[in-house]
Formats: sequence, structure tokens, C-alpha cells
Amino acid sequence: MSTTTAGGFVPAEMKHGSLRRERRWAMIGAYVALAVFVVFFMTPPFHMLVTSLKGSAEIADLSGNPWLVSAPTLQNYWELLTQGNYLLHFRNSIIVTTCTVLISMVVSTLAAFALARMKFWGSATLATGVFLTYLVPETLLFIPMFQIVGSLGLYNNMWAMVLIFPTLTVPFCTWIMIGYFASIPKELDEAALIDGAGHLQMLWKIFIPVALPGILAAMIFAFTVSWAAFIYPIAFLVSSDQMVLTVGIVSDLIRADTFQWGKIMAGALMAALPPLLVYAFLMDYYIAGLTAGATKG
Repeated sequence: MSTTTAGGFVPAEMKHGSLRRERRWAMIGAYVALAVFVVFFMTPPFHMLVTSLKGSAEIADLSGNPWLVSAPTLQNYWELLTQGNYLLHFRNSIIVTTCTVLISMVVSTLAAFALARMKFWGSATLATGVFLTYLVPETLLFIPMFQIVGSLGLYNNMWAMVLIFPTLTVPFCTWIMIGYFASIPKELDEAALIDGAGHLQMLWKIFIPVALPGILAAMIFAFTVSWAAFIYPIAFLVSSDQMVLTVGIVSDLIRADTFQWGKIMAGALMAALPPLLVYAFLMDYYIAGLTAGATKG
């Protein structure tokens, strides 16, 4: 079998072979780019792991290879877990993050449902305004936030973070779920209204089950932001027993010009484990939730 062209006949086998070569080179290029990407982004965690397995003397020895461990040890991990306030910081982070996620989900779900399905005058403008508040940088907000927290008597109290972190998470979580709720067919609303369901019943029995991937995406975002926040905790938390992980690691393991690099790297790696597990098991839901609002129907 052959294909006719202006210059004569081109065998179909040659045409298919050319397509296969093009696909092969495209795959090779994609894998090379992926390999470069992996090496670039995995180098810092690998160096952190290597450093966390070294003793203080080996870290201080500048003549050694920084990428190799001559005498691996788990002393840094053991001392973090048995001495100091690392476990207390971990507990504080869990409490603050859990409360932030719960508050963010309740507020964002109700707000997104109202803005996406209960149409009223100015709802579209209000939805855009909610998202724009997320774009205001934290460095511009922590001074007025400091005055508010001080007036409430929550300075140097980890519960202040439960009050502040939702201001970072609610706008974007609401925006994510607005797009997801808007993509749900309106026939579901009409059928529920015909059956006599109220708005809260519609939200609880129809929209939340259908929009679960979008809600999980918002939960993952809220978890990531509250777990990794640094500016607000370092501005409002002073005593070690009230600190969360991001600030506690820096405050307790750095004394003047003395950096306990082994423990710092070990603490940072263990602090990164919960987000890593969340993304490892829920990445598909996160991507589905972020892309769901791109199309309607």
C-alpha cells in the first residue's frame, strides 16, 4: 500500500516509520526534561538527608565531601525526638492546622455555595473580590493583624494562628469551590427544589457528595498553607511552648551564630513528611479539584 504525493509515491511503511521516529524522539525529549527536573528539585532534599545523617564533627569538617556520609548516624533524629520541644512544636502544628482546615472548609463551602448557586445582585463581583483578598501579601497585613491580636489578648498564643490562618486559606478555597459548584448541572438544583429540599439540604445531600474532589483540593490547600506558614508565627509567637514547627525549628536550633545543622535538617525533613504523605495519596483529587471549574456542563 502506498501514498500518492506531488513528487510520486511514498510507501505507507515509510510514512508510519517516520511517525514512529518522531514519537520516539518526543518521548526521549520528554524523559530527558523530566530527568533534569527531578534532579534539580531533588538535590536540596537529598543534601538535607545527607546532612541530617552526619555528626557535628563531620558537618564542621570542610575538607570532607558534603554529598557523602562517612559514618551515618541517627543521633540528630533521636535527640530531636527525646530532647527539647520538637514534639511539642509538632503537636502545636497539628492542632493549629486541623482547626484551620475545619474552619476554612465550613466557611468556604457555605460561601462558595451562596456565590455559585444562590444568585443575587453583585454575587459575581463579590466572588472576584473574595479571590482578590488572597493576593494581598502577608507582609502588608501582619502589622494590622498584630494590633488585632494584641487587642484580643492572644499575643504569644498559638490559638491566634487559628484566628489568622483562615484569612489566608478561605479566599482561595472559596474560589476553588465556586468553580466546582458552578460546574454541577443546574438540573440537580431544580429536582431538589421540586422535591421540597431547602438550600442546606441541597448543599449537604447533593453538592458536597458531588463536589468532594473540589472540597478535598481546598482542604489540601488549606493544610499546606497553615502547615508551612512562617511570617505570622514568627511575628506573634515568642515562647517555645507556643511555637509551631516552622518557627520552633529555627528558634530552638539556632543560638546566636551557632547553627545545629544536623538537627535543623532532620527537623525540616520530619516536618515535610505530613504534606508529602497528603500529596502522595490525594494528588489525583487535588488536580481534579483545581481543574474542575475550567469547563461547565
